[in-house]
Amino acid sequence: MTEKREYTDDYPDKTLYLPGPTEVREDVVEEMAQPMFGHRMDRMTDLYTTIVEDTKEFLDTEQDVVVLSASGTEFWEATTLNLVDEEILVPTSGAFSERQANVAERLGKDVTRIEYDWGEAVKPEDVRAELEAGDYDAVGAVMNETSTGVRNPIEEIGDVLGEYPDTYFVVDAISCLGGDFVDIEGHNIDCIFTSTQKAFAMPPGLAVCTVSEDAYERELAKDSASWYGGFQRALDYYDRKGQTHSTPAIPLMLAYRKQMKHMLDEGHRARDRRHREMAEYTREWAREHFDLYPEAGYESQTVTCIENTRGIDVAETVERVSEEYDMVFSSGYGDIGEESFRIGHMGEHTVESIRELTDAIEDVADL
Repeated sequence: MTEKREYTDDYPDKTLYLPGPTEVREDVVEEMAQPMFGHRMDRMTDLYTTIVEDTKEFLDTEQDVVVLSASGTEFWEATTLNLVDEEILVPTSGAFSERQANVAERLGKDVTRIEYDWGEAVKPEDVRAELEAGDYDAVGAVMNETSTGVRNPIEEIGDVLGEYPDTYFVVDAISCLGGDFVDIEGHNIDCIFTSTQKAFAMPPGLAVCTVSEDAYERELAKDSASWYGGFQRALDYYDRKGQTHSTPAIPLMLAYRKQMKHMLDEGHRARDRRHREMAEYTREWAREHFDLYPEAGYESQTVTCIENTRGIDVAETVERVSEEYDMVFSSGYGDIGEESFRIGHMGEHTVESIRELTDAIEDVADL
């Protein structure tokens, strides 16, 4: 049994370059220290309607938006329960797409996988072939495979789904939405969801999902659906009260309101451009000293997974950079823990702040 390790509150501050959580602005953190108020007060209506409508504006979508006090994982469950009767197609190319398939199986759904090796990207033509051969309620795909640094061609996959209007398209964009622009309606996405601690650069604890009108109507026609993450329950309550159906994490929503204003000031396209510049710098650095793990042409805009071609001790390098520079990046995920390492360049980072990390890695690893 795990023994208690007392929290001492005297830890050194570390700059986060993880695939999430990421750095949070000081004024956003301070928002969480406001006095508490009731979640059925008018003040809550002001708060929740602000963050919902600002999110729609930022994402440039007419779809409904649900913000829940939860991990983004909640929407793996909710979208599956709300949209899938029996059959779901899930292309798997890494740890998180495989987990999405596992969730659907645990919920009793029949899951067909299109399996790719880690580092490979999903191919739209493979999705088309499966849709032609089968009858699926939904396709669930990961936009940004955090474990491998692969950015799947969600737009092209969505264009294929446009030819199958009875099959819903669910996109896990947990590690990229807000740092990698996607035209939601333009590519037939019915639900796209994220967690706030990634490219939104907010504290962890809130999950965000868009819901198309077709997805909402689909849930209404089903005999069963998610209770906590039910589209009808969440959206009907919002329409009536402008609030959440269950008690929300109010301090986190206060932080959300503040950070979303910053995001609107920057603009979605400008934010996308800044993330692209960070990604391009990191890839260039990786090619100079190592190599890239993902398939060429499918590299993530928010998380670079670097192949450890020099055979450095990844765990030791991560630890020494943390101890000597107070910067934290990530080793590879799971079975590729020493074969790769990952740099998260998302949220409020810039090329200059990413360069500070790569300089530290060069020093510690003697590159």
